[in-house]
Amino acid sequence: MSIDNALDDARDAATGFLNAEGRNPGHVLLGVGLTVGFALAATVFATRTLSATRDAPHDDHAPVTERPRGPLSLILPAVFSVTTLSAVRVWNAPPARERTVAMGLWAGAQALNAVWIALRPAGRALQIAAAMSSAGMAAAFAHEARKIDTKAGKMASPLGGGTRIANRVQDKAEEQATVH
Repeated sequence: MSIDNALDDARDAATGFLNAEGRNPGHVLLGVGLTVGFALAATVFATRTLSATRDAPHDDHAPVTERPRGPLSLILPAVFSVTTLSAVRVWNAPPARERTVAMGLWAGAQALNAVWIALRPAGRALQIAAAMSSAGMAAAFAHEARKIDTKAGKMASPLGGGTRIANRVQDKAEEQATVH
C-alpha cells in the first residue's frame, strides 16, 4: 500500500466519521473548532471554579467516573467526549430545524455539566439532581441527533470508560520514576 493510498483511506475514514461527505472543508473545520472550543470553554469554567485543593491525597478506591487528574484533566473530558464528536457529525448534517435544536441541546448540556462540575454538589439530593439533569440533557441531545444522523445519536450516550482509562494512564505515568 502506498502512502497516497493510505492518506486517501484516512481521509475517507475521517470524512465518514465526521459526516462530512460533500461538505466544504472550511465548514467542517469551523464545526470542529466551535464544538471543541465550546466544550473546552465549559470545562475551563468548571475547573477554574473548583474549590477543592489539588493537594488532597489520592484515593485508590475513588469512583471510576471521577474527573481525571493531571494533564489529561482539562483536555480529555471536552475534546474526547463522544457527545462532542457526535455534535460535529450533527453540525455537518444539512441545515435544518432539527440540526439547530440538536446543537442547542448539546450546548445546553455542556453548559449544565460545567455548572454541576463547578458546584460539586455534596448532598445526595443535589447529586441526584445533577446526575438526572445531565443524563436528561444527554438523552435529549441523543434523541434529536438520532433524527439527523443515526450514528451521531448512538455516539452521544455518555460513557465513563474513557475517564477510567485516562485515570489509569495518569496513575501509571505518576508511578514511573524520571531518570536523569
